[in-house]
Amino acid sequence: MSDDPETARQIEELAADDRPLLVLDVDDVVLEFVRPFPHFLKTRGFGLTLSSFRLTGNIAETATGRLIEQPEVTALLGDFFDTQADWQSITEGAADALAMLGQGAEIVLLTAMPHKHRGVRRAHLDALGLNYPLLTTEMAKGPAIAKLRGLKGRPVAFVDDQPSNLVSARNSVADAHLFHLMADNSLRPFLPPTPEDIVSVEDWREAAPKIAAALGL
Repeated sequence: MSDDPETARQIEELAADDRPLLVLDVDDVVLEFVRPFPHFLKTRGFGLTLSSFRLTGNIAETATGRLIEQPEVTALLGDFFDTQADWQSITEGAADALAMLGQGAEIVLLTAMPHKHRGVRRAHLDALGLNYPLLTTEMAKGPAIAKLRGLKGRPVAFVDDQPSNLVSARNSVADAHLFHLMADNSLRPFLPPTPEDIVSVEDWREAAPKIAAALGL
C-alpha cells in the first residue's frame, strides 16, 4: 500500500519526538460522528438506517425513500465535515484521557478524510481544546503510522473504530498495540469479531489505563 504524499508532508512538519507514540482516529474515537450525523442528514432531507456498518446503502431520501449512491454520500459527508463545528462534540471521557496520556506520550490525531477538510477540523479541534497535531490521509493508515513512529522503535498504540484501519496498522507496524473503540457501541453487532491481537474497549474510561500500560507510561 503506497503512502499518501500529502500525509507524508504533514508528518515531516512535526517536531521530532522520541516519547512513546499514541495515534488516534478522530471520528467516533475523539469526536462524535455516528450520533450527530443522522441529525445533520435530517436537515438535508435524508435519513439514516443502520442495517450494516457502512453509510452507502443506508442513507435514503426522506421524500422518496430512494437509497442514495456513493457519489451523493461522499458529497453529504463533505458538507458535514465543512460544518462539523455545528455537529461534532468530544466523545465522553476523551479529553481527560488524552490530557493524562499526553503527559508521557506523543499524541497524534490521524483522520481518514479529504485533505481539503483539514483546516476546518483543525480549527474545530483547537476550539474544543484538543491541540494535538492533526494528520489527514486519503490512503491506508498503516504506512502513516510507520512513518510517524520513525526509526527508533519506540512503543506505539493506535486507537480506531474501523477494524480495517487497525489491520492496516498491524500490517505496517507489527508490534503496535491496537485498540478498537467505538463512540457508539450499539454498532458492534454489525462487525465481525475483532482479531485476537486487537483489544476491544467499551469507552475511554476503560481504554486509558490499558493504553498507558501498553506504552509503559
